[in-house]
Amino acid sequence: MTKKNHPPQRQEILFTGFGGQGIVLAGRILGEAAVIGDHKESTLVQAYGPEARGGACSAQVIIANGVIHYPYVRHPDVLVCMSQGGFDKFFGDLKENGTLMIDQDLVNPHTVLPKESDNPYFAIPATRMAEELGRKMMANIIMLGFFTAATSAISVNAARNAVTGSVPKGTEKMNIKAFSKGYDYGLAVLKGRKKKASGNRGA
Repeated sequence: MTKKNHPPQRQEILFTGFGGQGIVLAGRILGEAAVIGDHKESTLVQAYGPEARGGACSAQVIIANGVIHYPYVRHPDVLVCMSQGGFDKFFGDLKENGTLMIDQDLVNPHTVLPKESDNPYFAIPATRMAEELGRKMMANIIMLGFFTAATSAISVNAARNAVTGSVPKGTEKMNIKAFSKGYDYGLAVLKGRKKKASGNRGA
């Protein structure tokens, strides 16, 4: 689960959580950033549970440098989980050596992963950070910022522009603040991992 030096030709990404978290909006912003900002091809497939709010929800996004013939994600390269139910349902589909990202206050990966795992995952308290900003509903934007920092799927400028163009009028500044909070957290996590890896090699 390490960051690639060069973006792959095709990435399959699955955001999952429950209704009301803005999962589909996050997927749409991701796709728009790829297409409009980074000039790539992208598809979005969304799925809801029986209840619109509180039920299971997912957004399947494919980003590629060429034509996408099949829009459904079967084995995601990146799995972003903002609910335990979503994690339990989709973790088994994650590609070998794929990237797992979780909201650490809402998902316990150790129901599946051993506590000392060879495949580290990315964790962020996205919902708690959103609550600290006074807008719990922006946890999805914080997670999107974190995702942007930790993966090579989209560029930060494309992501910021897509956020600005997708959120309700009058909330742009607050949402960019949320995005930046998640992005900076992701950069800090990557820096910490790099430092730890460097220390291990020097031991």
